[in-house]
Amino acid sequence: MAEIKDPENTIIIELKDGNVVIELLPDVAPAHSERMKELARSGQYDNVCFHRVIDGFMAQTGDVQHGDMEDGFNIRMAGTGASDLPNVPAEFSKLPHDRGTLGAARSQNPNSANSQFFINFKDNHFLNGQYTVYGRVIEGMEHVDAIVRGEPPAAPDRMISVKVAADA
Repeated sequence: MAEIKDPENTIIIELKDGNVVIELLPDVAPAHSERMKELARSGQYDNVCFHRVIDGFMAQTGDVQHGDMEDGFNIRMAGTGASDLPNVPAEFSKLPHDRGTLGAARSQNPNSANSQFFINFKDNHFLNGQYTVYGRVIEGMEHVDAIVRGEPPAAPDRMISVKVAADA
């Protein structure tokens, strides 16, 4: 298992194939890091699907409004919702969107990030300076690589549980 240096800023996502351990970057993106911990601690990320998974690009999840629904309508709606908390302003940095980094999904408005996030399958430097990087996978990237592809996938993979390591 990866060495967890800061359990309060480490997220453990349980997927069907195993755990993905994410080191949050509160020194770079404090508001985004705090939001992820808040949603994880309230259980809102549990059972949420990966609604947009593009081979060679990224896997997106975190629609806590629609992403935990089993019916086809809500899975089609996944990606359009957010939490009931206010949006998080952009926290752009010099950190590149490398393979395994966590980015904040948003609309055209740079300050519209809320609950959705994506994990980069490869280096996606064309996103640099446009989307907030606020974490990186430190273990379990092979489980991210195994997420079912699609926009949305016919039978999407889900985050079974999402926990802050300090609470696990």
